Amino acid sequence: MKRRSFLSLFLTAAIACFLAIACSATPPAIEAEENGNSPATIAVSAAASLQDALEAIVPSFNAARADIAVEYNFASSGALQQQIEQGAPVDVFFSAAAKQMNALEEKGLILPESRRDLVANSLVLIAPVDSTLEISDLSQLKDVEIDRFAVGEFRSVPAGQYAEQVLKNMDLLAPLESKFVFGNNVRNVLAAVESGDAELGMVYATDAALSDRVKVLATAPEGSHEPIVYPIAIIANSSQPEAASAFIDFLASDEARSTFEEFGFIPS
Repeated sequence: MKRRSFLSLFLTAAIACFLAIACSATPPAIEAEENGNSPATIAVSAAASLQDALEAIVPSFNAARADIAVEYNFASSGALQQQIEQGAPVDVFFSAAAKQMNALEEKGLILPESRRDLVANSLVLIAPVDSTLEISDLSQLKDVEIDRFAVGEFRSVPAGQYAEQVLKNMDLLAPLESKFVFGNNVRNVLAAVESGDAELGMVYATDAALSDRVKVLATAPEGSHEPIVYPIAIIANSSQPEAASAFIDFLASDEARSTFEEFGFIPS
């Protein structure tokens, strides 16, 4: 009887000790909520071409700043610009081109001192991986026999705007005009070529690198388009400017830059 009583007391004490340890091991974010300090949540509107890299960076940022939660909204930079202009609740805008950021800055919708160029990219001509087209220079597009050429919308998609610049500078716009198939973001352009719905397309090098269903035929010559830079900034009416600033600082860190490079982006 004494032995049973001792074992019972021992087990009770052990369980109580385990529960005490478990309670003391509450994750920082949960502990913050229990203490009445909920993690700050920031809304980040980012270009579609950044999606894979940013999602890969999330775990590292969460580990470094458990007090900040990030909610992403990925789309074409033009569409995101319009959303911000219409009052969408956004804290950070990460654009695939300076044009959209410039437009917001001119309207006083970003904090100018927070703006910086984080990464750069290049533009490439792609075809389905089993394509028999033999193109190694964009000038050959004048004589190529195809029916559909996928590009981003010239008015709203930065990748499309860069493509328009290239084709115009190389006198290829008119010969290809009737063949254009427009995508509302660069990932749609990639998908059109992957599926074979378009024989050719122009996308960022980083997007082409993500797919094993397309191949790169040529790269847009230097000087044929404006530099492809990705500016980031805090929105002027952000409800979490300090958290937004911490997020941008992290994206500029060596750790984040290394991840961007793994996805083919060029440090800016």
